Amino acid sequence: MSNSTAAVRCVNCGSSEQEVPLVVLRYAGESQWICSGCLPVLIHRPEQLIGKLAGAENIRPTQHEH
Repeated sequence: MSNSTAAVRCVNCGSSEQEVPLVVLRYAGESQWICSGCLPVLIHRPEQLIGKLAGAENIRPTQHEH
């Protein structure tokens, strides 16, 4: 990973690492960043990432047993 932070922003909301904690996301051979606040979107509502994360339409939401 690069030390450059110029383009380090949440793939969903666009927040920078100066604003919120970010974690790296690897999917389909690509690296993206997602903030701690948007991580539930990736887990439960990945369809909201369509157009922001390549291949998001192929991610199935996590199903929890109750």
